[in-house]
Amino acid sequence: TEQLSVKILLDDDEDEEEEEVPEDLTALSPEEQQRAIIRRAFSMLIIGTAIVLMFSDPMVEVLSEIAVRANIPPFYVSFILAPVAANASEVIASQYYASKKTRKTITVALTALEGAASMNNTFCLSIFMGLIYFRGLAWQFSAETLAIVLVQLVMYVYAQRSKMSTATGFVILSFFPLSVILVAVLEYFGLD
Repeated sequence: TEQLSVKILLDDDEDEEEEEVPEDLTALSPEEQQRAIIRRAFSMLIIGTAIVLMFSDPMVEVLSEIAVRANIPPFYVSFILAPVAANASEVIASQYYASKKTRKTITVALTALEGAASMNNTFCLSIFMGLIYFRGLAWQFSAETLAIVLVQLVMYVYAQRSKMSTATGFVILSFFPLSVILVAVLEYFGLD
């Protein structure tokens, strides 16, 4: 039975490594599969880009209107709602991977979420700082910038760990509301 359990474990590891090919492409040769997957990927990128272009301005207007109607500074509305809307696809994809409950798929899910968060924060902060610098705008976002950079540094430390637990997940999840609270506290004490 020991040899059987070892074989089952090995089979599980092999199952974990199998690549998924869409069912409509399984009859094609590997080269044709690659071409079809690349074509499909580019068409989905084009469609996704068109959707983003169509809905980005209305989304900004909706967030601004929510802030006006709720009598809340626009930063807090956009800081809370925009990331949820912008990262919904990563969350859904990661949830799909994590639902398979294998070491590899959970690692892929966590890595995707960490990468998306890091890239979004770094990219958006860089664009924001570039606009401030090159347009000569007044700097009024020290509290927000400090909160973003601080969360990124703490996330860097957490991302270096080789093992994650549910408790670690809840700690990381708490960074989002804590960063909003940190911005409010810093602004309360006079940091612009």
